[in-house]
Amino acid sequence: MRITIRCMLPGMCVCLLVSAAVPVRAQNGYSFLRVDQSAVRYAEVVAQPVAECEAFRSQTSAAFSVTGASEVPGAGEVPGHCRIDGVIAPEVGFQVNLPRDWNGRIYMYGNGGYAGEPPDDPRKAAARDAALGQHFATVYTNTGHDARAEPLATFAFNNLQKELDYAYRAVHLTIGVARSFIADFYGRAADHAYWDGCSTGGRQGLMSAQRFPDDFDGIIAGAPVLNLTATQTSGVWNGRALAGTGLTPDHVALVGAAVYAKCDALDGLEDGLIRDPRACDFDPARDVPRCRSRQTDACLTVEQSVALQKIYGGVISRGEVYFPGLPVGAERGGWVPWLLNPDGPSVQYSYGETAMKYLVFAADDPDFAGTDLDFDADIERMAMARQLLDATDPDLSRFRSRGGKILSYFGWADPALNPMMGVDYYEAVIEELGFAETRDFFRLYMVPGMFHCRGGLGVDRIDAMTPLIDWVEHGIIPERIDADRLEDGTSVRSRPVCPYPEVAVYSGSGSIDAAVNFRCGKAELK
Repeated sequence: MRITIRCMLPGMCVCLLVSAAVPVRAQNGYSFLRVDQSAVRYAEVVAQPVAECEAFRSQTSAAFSVTGASEVPGAGEVPGHCRIDGVIAPEVGFQVNLPRDWNGRIYMYGNGGYAGEPPDDPRKAAARDAALGQHFATVYTNTGHDARAEPLATFAFNNLQKELDYAYRAVHLTIGVARSFIADFYGRAADHAYWDGCSTGGRQGLMSAQRFPDDFDGIIAGAPVLNLTATQTSGVWNGRALAGTGLTPDHVALVGAAVYAKCDALDGLEDGLIRDPRACDFDPARDVPRCRSRQTDACLTVEQSVALQKIYGGVISRGEVYFPGLPVGAERGGWVPWLLNPDGPSVQYSYGETAMKYLVFAADDPDFAGTDLDFDADIERMAMARQLLDATDPDLSRFRSRGGKILSYFGWADPALNPMMGVDYYEAVIEELGFAETRDFFRLYMVPGMFHCRGGLGVDRIDAMTPLIDWVEHGIIPERIDADRLEDGTSVRSRPVCPYPEVAVYSGSGSIDAAVNFRCGKAELK
């Protein structure tokens, strides 16, 4: 953990505990991995510059200012390109990169956590360079603040404008400015625009489809924190449930062993994965040894079992489930530091508490603590935040009608965000538009064993961008996406990732670590 002192006003400083151990990813990191299998030839040049890069330095208006425009020489697989940095009023930083040999497409990539990452952040630069290497024009925004100066949600302190920029305004305005630069630089408009994001980036993608359906032709919405207000409420709920229980990582490992012993083989394969945790009837009070005389790492106390039941049971408000409980499956290596942090508050709790201070209530209160949250009374106080921040509108008819496509994925063992958000939202869209109509433009892929955006116990090396572009531009329906799990740079397992509600079904012969021996079909349980 690192300690950041944030001074809002003279004499008013707050101490923030910020986890330095867990970078919040905004991409899975494997886009364009399988371009050699695509129906699209990304390196096919459709335009070259008709304007000088340095000329963009003079582009300043009431709406935006260009702060820098310069040629960046090619290096390795990244071609030479024009880099334009600027600010959209009041403080929305952006960067646009325009390759000299352009394939006619825009690639815009999302943020993680509370955003504010600079464009030269290693994870941002990696996403940018991967797309430039395929001759895309790339676009990025910090959403209106710099996280190095305003960590977590402090940017929103008494600042509705920055909250709006973070919620949706920055992405929408930035893609608009980028399109104008592209038209000036190449003398023609883009053929297609794509969004790629995970976590906050996933929420941004869904928000774009809901509010601004013309902004993107294809959207990758990985592990979207689409119900942001309830997610941060849940983070506080989980942290408070565990407070004072003495639960350790060894206890969590004990629970994980019990979970997998009971539920790994439900799908007919003992492969170290739980295909669908909803089928796992697990109760920590019943299925894990109870401490009888003294507390040890080999048993759970009554208080620890009750705390776990609260986490698995979900947030209760006014006697009803307000937000679903965390599915089982992430206990093997996923809980630390998201739900349990031996060095201080968990990441979930820190993220939730900062939202309560600065983001979700109409009146900000830097002195508000997670222990102050009233789960019955305070939920109603978040109504405005839900309107601004939550990407939960299931009516995607405008996006569908103009031909847009969405690929969304979620790890079933995500310890940071509740994967039921993805399932519940997808089913809400089906209820709104119909099953066949939804699958015509929107596919959800639930990944057994995968943690947040990537990592975990299952396959996680997923290139969703390649099938998305094939779907948008060639009508090739992504019936399955083959993915891998790597150890020491070598694939040790491949499996198909299937469109929900389908799952990967073993053929009955051949290696269970080879995708060729699986098909996508209806779930079958023992």
